[in-house]
Amino acid sequence: QVQLVESGGGSVQTGGSLRLSCAASEYTAAVYYMGWFRQAPGKEREGVAAIHTTYGDTYYADSVKGRFTISRDNSKNTLYLQMNSLKPEDTAMYSCAAGDNRWAGNSMFDLRRYNYWGQGTQVTVSS
Repeated sequence: QVQLVESGGGSVQTGGSLRLSCAASEYTAAVYYMGWFRQAPGKEREGVAAIHTTYGDTYYADSVKGRFTISRDNSKNTLYLQMNSLKPEDTAMYSCAAGDNRWAGNSMFDLRRYNYWGQGTQVTVSS
């Protein structure tokens, strides 16, 4: 029911900024949480940032705290990830995810929490 489409990826120098967008379909009223995940070649997919849509609470991986900001514009049905002070280790495929199953797990970055995924957008940070 929910369709997600990411955009905004690209190539930047170390210290640069990018803003990723995730456009969602109209079927988002029952979505309880949304998040951004990334996966670099040879590494497992990891959670980057997430937001509980009901309460507005935000969550971040330790590696991006203070540099990345997740937000949502409900009127536009769009999720954003503002990325500042980018580092080469941020290079990865970034995917947007949403969940409507009210997963009972404690971690916001548990993949089982999310049942809708976008196709991903590539972010490359060069030194």
